[in-house]
Amino acid sequence: MIYTTQVPHLDQGMRSCITLGKFDGLHRGHQKLIERIKEERKENCKTVVFTFDVSPRSYILHTPPKYLLTYEERRELAENLGVDILAECPFTEELMHMEPEAFVREYLVDRLHGKYLAVGPDFRFGYQRKGTPELLKKLGEIYGFYTEILEKEKYEGRDISSTYVREELDQGHIEKVNRLLGYPYFTKGEIVHGRQLGRTIGIPTANLIPPAIKKLPPNGVYITESMIQGKTYQGITNVGYKPTVKENFLGVETYLFSCNADLYGQEAEVKFYRYLRPEIKFASLEELKNQMMKDIQKGKEFFGQT
Repeated sequence: MIYTTQVPHLDQGMRSCITLGKFDGLHRGHQKLIERIKEERKENCKTVVFTFDVSPRSYILHTPPKYLLTYEERRELAENLGVDILAECPFTEELMHMEPEAFVREYLVDRLHGKYLAVGPDFRFGYQRKGTPELLKKLGEIYGFYTEILEKEKYEGRDISSTYVREELDQGHIEKVNRLLGYPYFTKGEIVHGRQLGRTIGIPTANLIPPAIKKLPPNGVYITESMIQGKTYQGITNVGYKPTVKENFLGVETYLFSCNADLYGQEAEVKFYRYLRPEIKFASLEELKNQMMKDIQKGKEFFGQT
């Protein structure tokens, strides 16, 4: 897959099938759009996911973003989905004030040589969000491309959207989040040294600090799987500040059921499967250990271990 932070100029004779949007989470609705452009791809044609390097809303309101996927995670998932080109266009003042037809002409036609576009019914673009899917259809008659407006994927009667995923994530509804996404929610990071208090109570853990822009589930304990050096480890994970031992950073701490290896410095991917309980401040390490043993038992039962 080609990843670029600019809108590429395709070679003459090369066309493209394009889908456009924010694509945070690459949920089942996004995957439907990507599958359609792949279906329409023919010889001398590339599939293009056109998105932005920052949420337009975050840019306008100057609010620090929290994303379901970091940029790196989105690139990896897009490649796994079979996308040819992922274009993360810088969202600038110039782009924000670009009229819809100018956007279509300069980016989708002159640079990407678009022949087929797939968008959702609520897609908006251009200055003051005046660009609509219906406008794309009309402009396609002028510039020689076809626009298909795909119905939204639904779950429990509601359109699947990044907002829907965030709302469920904020409530700790991990199993529902995973159904909306079509894959387990996850975070990545390098395993770092903690205070190693887990070892003092016989439950060593792997600690990682996720990227600042990554949206995490609520503080608490979860059943998880961790991917480290190509191996999968089942376990339980605490998201939070570990109030019993008074950590001063938001971390992801995982007890791996079957691992005694030295993992410091390795990258870990932690996949969330089920919320168990909120983060609790215990009166003693002994109380913490007793609760962790109960959590571990629930985790092993979830994975069918005895």
